[in-house]
Order: sequence, then structure tokens, then C-alpha cells
Amino acid sequence: MKTVTNFKELPPELLKWSCDHEKIPVATSDECKPCEGIIGQERALKAIQTGLDIKSLGYNIFVTGMVGTGRTTTIKQLLEKMEKGDKTPDDLLYVNNFKNPDEPTLISLSAGKGRLFKDTMENLISMLRRNIPEMIKSKYYSEKRDEIVESQHRKQKEILKNFEEEVAKEGFSVIQVQMGLFVKPDLVPLIAGKPTPFDQLEAMVREDKFDKKKLENLKKKYEELTEKLEEIFERLKEIEEEIREALKQWDAESITPIIKGAINGIKGSFKFPKIKEYLDDAESTLIKNIDIFKAQKKEAGEKEVGDPFLAYRVNLLIDNADQKGAPVIMETNPNYINLFGSVEVATSRFGILQTDFTRIKAGSFLKANGGYLVVNALDALIEPGVWNTLKRTLRNQKFEIQNYASLFLISTTRLKPEPVDADVKVVLIGDAYIYYLLYRLDEDFKKIFKVKAEFDSEMKKDSKTIKEYITFIKKIAVDDKLQPFDKSGIAAVIEYGTRLSGRQKKISTRFHIIADVLREASYWAKKAGKKTVSREHVEKAIEERFERVSLIEDKIQEYIEEGTIMIDTKGKVLGQVNGLSVYDMGELAFGKPTRITARTAVGRAGVINIEREADMSGRTHNKGVLILGGYLRGKYAQEKPFSLSASIAFEQSYSGVEGDSASSTEVYAILSSLSQLPLRQDIAVTGSLNQKGDIQPIGGVNEKIEGFFDVCRAKGLTGTQGVIIPHQNIQNLMLRKDVIEAVKQGKFHIYPVKTIDEGIEILTGVKAGERKDDGTFEKDTVNCLVDEELKRLAASWKTFTGPFEKEKEKN
Repeated sequence: MKTVTNFKELPPELLKWSCDHEKIPVATSDECKPCEGIIGQERALKAIQTGLDIKSLGYNIFVTGMVGTGRTTTIKQLLEKMEKGDKTPDDLLYVNNFKNPDEPTLISLSAGKGRLFKDTMENLISMLRRNIPEMIKSKYYSEKRDEIVESQHRKQKEILKNFEEEVAKEGFSVIQVQMGLFVKPDLVPLIAGKPTPFDQLEAMVREDKFDKKKLENLKKKYEELTEKLEEIFERLKEIEEEIREALKQWDAESITPIIKGAINGIKGSFKFPKIKEYLDDAESTLIKNIDIFKAQKKEAGEKEVGDPFLAYRVNLLIDNADQKGAPVIMETNPNYINLFGSVEVATSRFGILQTDFTRIKAGSFLKANGGYLVVNALDALIEPGVWNTLKRTLRNQKFEIQNYASLFLISTTRLKPEPVDADVKVVLIGDAYIYYLLYRLDEDFKKIFKVKAEFDSEMKKDSKTIKEYITFIKKIAVDDKLQPFDKSGIAAVIEYGTRLSGRQKKISTRFHIIADVLREASYWAKKAGKKTVSREHVEKAIEERFERVSLIEDKIQEYIEEGTIMIDTKGKVLGQVNGLSVYDMGELAFGKPTRITARTAVGRAGVINIEREADMSGRTHNKGVLILGGYLRGKYAQEKPFSLSASIAFEQSYSGVEGDSASSTEVYAILSSLSQLPLRQDIAVTGSLNQKGDIQPIGGVNEKIEGFFDVCRAKGLTGTQGVIIPHQNIQNLMLRKDVIEAVKQGKFHIYPVKTIDEGIEILTGVKAGERKDDGTFEKDTVNCLVDEELKRLAASWKTFTGPFEKEKEKN
């Protein structure tokens, strides 16, 4: 066999980017100013600024990006700066619609005027309730009123006197008869100067004590006088009505000037057409309902039923008296009522649902009218009724407050307030998945959210961004009263930011994670009694952060060490290789090796993916296996049939496999099985491949290397163990210092490869072999052995299937 022993290996200096202390311009973070702006989001800032500056319809903003990249902070800072130069929006008020009380009237006044108008109307009511009763109690009013009443009563008395005289001449007297709760006048004959009822006279007639003919004459006269009494009674009622009309006229004459004078004063202060119309209606109804001022006060302890002056009060919906510039509302709980307000309903003492214009309540949307509203997209989507109402309002630029219950077809008291002209710039904050979901499935979305601002999770790393990172460290230290960071501490934070980004030339903008590391590093420095935070404290904080959430990783490591999960780190095995997987738990991602095996035999099934057959393989992994088959056919089956059945499996994998980073590993296992060359078990492999055999980069390279290193260290480092990685992933390396130290000491090795041939040489120690001009491979090489085995399999297939095929041709 043509052996190979010299393999390209990465030196320790390429395994991690280290921050040069010379690039840190301060001795400690105390020497710099805290950052004020947003770091590393120029693209997003430009998009947001464009969306805020364009006032046209539909230029609302959808902000995407990972949590912690500064989305909410950026929006808040930009809006707070913009509002200083913007016009303060008007106050919004609802007043009673006297013509149609079910449709309250909206009045818009310049900022501060709304509160003034509300107070003015309250003062008007108070003044009228005070002055009108005083006027009613005055001597001037009372004398005139008494004169009106007395004058009419004299008429009544004169009429009654004349009628009584007339009745007396006819031998009758007028008496008052009690009829239940009422008293009715009636006539009674006078006999010997004494009133005597008809029933008594009839009894006297029967006893011959009174003349019957005289009684009949009295009855006829009674009927005549009774008709006249009815006429007199009607006339008296007319006089009573005249008294009431006269008193009303007197009320109007004496009280109307007070009402008109007060309301004319208000009209002079608020010269707005809508207010004039409202005050005209209020004046008219007040004059018609002067009796409400005569109602007696309730005694102490007696509750007043309703407010008689409710129709004349003002519902100040939005008060911008204290607002300077455009409002910026950050709605953190955007349920329907919080966002859009509601028309509240109360239950009367009789159990009847009722409402009125004073129960109209505003939500965050109206509070932000003329300004900006910031809402979390997911919250808006999951809250009932919110998304459709938001879309409809932004599309039509009209906002209608309605009762929340009506959204669910629950009948309530009807009230339809006049719509408000909506002038709100809405900023939704969410992830890219929600944005694209809405963009594809909701036709209105793309019309009302025309600006997308994407926040990147990483930024270019240079001297400028390093300085910005230092200012961020200073800001968190000031805000949370942390210990200052020295050069080594700052360098450690910058290096951790680089690892988070996943690329040596980039640095992470996930500042919520960085901020947590800063806080925890300061905690460990204080606990150690240090006045400054150094590298050791930052590394301690990072270590402790992972320790808190690494229970699952520790369990898997324990199973590997005790042999429950079978992983070999020594020796060579035929058709078996250690692949590397990443377990992403959300708050923690870690790597661990997985045993991958392959078995080959005669057949035409090609490469059988056992994971797929068991319905445990993801789409990306399935694609990787199909590419693997394409590579094998393209390289070894150009001049012969591909008579191979090869099964590959992830041993002891019961939760599914996804990703194509193991496709190169699977090729190595198949090549080993075909060539009968055992593979090194002290080497773990990661990397995807294309159909030409080129190794492609993968994700999670740091976690994968560290995961296999931990297993090797637990089982004992032999000095030959290591990992094969795609050469493109060199730029992603930010390994732990213990791994780098092992590499320095020659106890662990990292091999970058570009092709399958390079990888198989490392794993077998045998030369891969080039294809010669005659189409064959070099003797005693891996490719030659594989090619010969495939020829043998093809011949074997032909030997066993040839007679059957000839028989089919004859038939």
C-alpha cells in the first residue's frame, strides 16, 4: 500500500483570533465615554430613517433581526430625537350629539385647548347650577312669579264667585267631593238654608215630607247647572295652563339671559365652527330644560340617579397639553383595549346595560396619533381582533372606537362615535419569519408596511468597531454600576463577541448577551475582591453561564464516558467513523461525536439512508445522501454499472438527523467498507460535499471540535487524536484555550481538507490515488481498491442476474 504520513495541520495561532492589547486605546473602560448611539446597524438605521421621514400613506416600518441586536433601543432613540422637531398633535374630545345621541361628535382642538374647553364647560355647568337657583330664590323673581300666579288665581276666584252667586239664586250650593286621591266640585240643593243631598230629599219624598214635583224641578236645574259647572271647570284648567305658560315665559325671560350670556362668552373664546354648532345646540336644550335647575338637592345619604347635566359635559379623549412634539408610544401589552380603546358599558340598578359618550376611552393608537407607535409584531398577531383592526385603520386612515364585545358578535348598547383621522406611523418589531409570512399571505401587509429595516447579528470588526465595543462596555458599567474593565477584560469581551458572530473577521451585535457577560464578570471580580474586571473574570462568567444550562451536555458526556453511547477514540475500524453533531438547545449549543457506520453489498439499491427509511431524516440530510450517491457514481461508475447497495446509519440516534454536514463522513465510511481499509477512530470528521468531491463549509465548527476534544480528554489524550474540518471553516475558529493548549503540546490536531481524497488519506493513512490517462487509478491506493471492489460487485451482479435476463429475453 502507498502510505501517507505527512498531513497539513493547523498551527495554534490560526485556531483563534486574539485581540491585541495595542488596539485597545484605554487602560480601563473608565477612560472612555459611554456610547450614545446604535452600534453596527448602519443599514437598518438608514432604512428606519427613510421610513420615518416619508409621510406618505403606507410607509410604516417593519423591523426584523435577532433579539438583542438593539432593535427596540434603536427605534426609541430615533423617535425621541425626531419628536423634538415635530408639531404637537391636537387634543381630541367627544361631546354629546344633541340631534343623535348615539353618534357622539368629535372635536379637535390645538394642544392644551381641549383641557381648557373641558374646564370651561364644567365651569359653565357649575355657574348655572349656582346662579339659576339663586335667581329663582331672588325677591325680584319671586315677586314677579307670585304676581303671575296671583293674577291668574284672581281670575279663577272671580269666575267661581260669579258661579256660586248664580247657583245660590237657583237654590244650590257648590261643595268639594273627595274622589279617591282627587277633589271634584259638585252641586247640592239648599233646603231651609242647609245643603241637602238628593238621596236625602228622595227619602223625604217617600215620607211625604218633601214635594215630589219640587224635587223633579231641582233635578232639572241640577243638570243645567252641572253642565255649566263642567264649562267652568274646563275654564279653570285653562287658566292653570295659562299660569304654567306664563311661568315658563317668565323663566325664559329671567333665566335665558344668564344661559345665553355664559355661552356667548364661551363662543368668543373658542371660535371654531364645530364648537359654535355644539354650543348652539347646548343653549337650545338648556333653555328648554330649565326645570333641571329647580330640582331639589338630595338629602345626605340618598344617591342621585344619573347626572342631569351629563349631556353638557366634555369627554377629553386625548389631552396633549403636556406633550412636546410628536408622541412616541411603546405599547408593551398590545391587547385590543390597550391598543384601540373601547366604549365602556355600565349596568344600571335595574340590570340594564347602558353607556354614553363619556365612557369612550382611548388606547395607545389614539395617544400616538400625530406621532409614532411601536408594537411587537408577534403580540399584535396573537391578540384577538388587533391585526385586522390595525390593518383596516392604516389602510383607510380612519379610526373608529368600538366596544370590544362587538367584535365577537355580542350585542351591547349601540354607540357609534364619529371616526378620527388616523395619522400614526406604526413600527412593528419582529423576526424575519413573521415578516415573510405576512408578506406572502397578507395582501394588505405589503401596502401598509413598505419599509423593512433588517438588524444584523454581526458587524465588521475593525479599530472603529472595537472602540465602539469599549464605549458599550462603559455604558453598561455606568448603567448597572459595574466595576471598570481593564485591557485584558476588554480584550476577552471582544473575543467572546467574535466567537458569537461565528467569524474571525466579524463581531457580534447581540448586545443583550454581551451585557449579561459584563454584569456577571463584574460580579466575579467583586467576589474576588478586585477593583477592575480582568480576562479571568470574563472567562469565569462565560464558563459559569454555560455551566448553568449544560445539564444535557453533561449527561451525554457521561453516557459516552461510561460506554452507554459507544464512541471509540483509539484504533481503527472498518466502515466506521466518528461524525460530529451540534445539539442546539436555544440557550446552549454544544457538539458531540456520533458513530456513523456503512455496510456495502452487491445490489442495485444504491446508497440506502437508514435514517430516511425510519422516517428520522430531515430534508437537508436526505439531500446530502443523494449528493453522496451522485459523487460515487460520477467518480467510479463511468465505465461500469453501479451495482452497489450501501446502507449508512447514525448509530444510537433516536431523535432524528438533520443537516448535510455529515455527508463527507458518510462517504468515508462507504469508501472504507468498499476498500476494506479501516478508518482511524481517533479522528472525528465534519463537512458536507458536492458531487465533485469538494468539501464544503459547515456551521458550529467550534462546538464540534470542542465536543470531540472533551470526549478524547475524558478517555485519555493519546497525542494522535484530532478533527478533520473543511478548509473554509478556518476563518470561523474561535476555540477554547484548553483546546488550543492541547494543540500547542501536540496532544490534539486539527486538519483542514479541501477534497474527499485529502480526508480519506488522513483517516486511512493510505494514498487516495489519482486517475491515470487510461481511466484507472494508481495501484495500491484507496481509489484503486474501491474501483476494483465496484468492478467485482458489478461482475457478481451480472453473474447472478445474467441467466434471468436471458430467460426474460427469450420469453
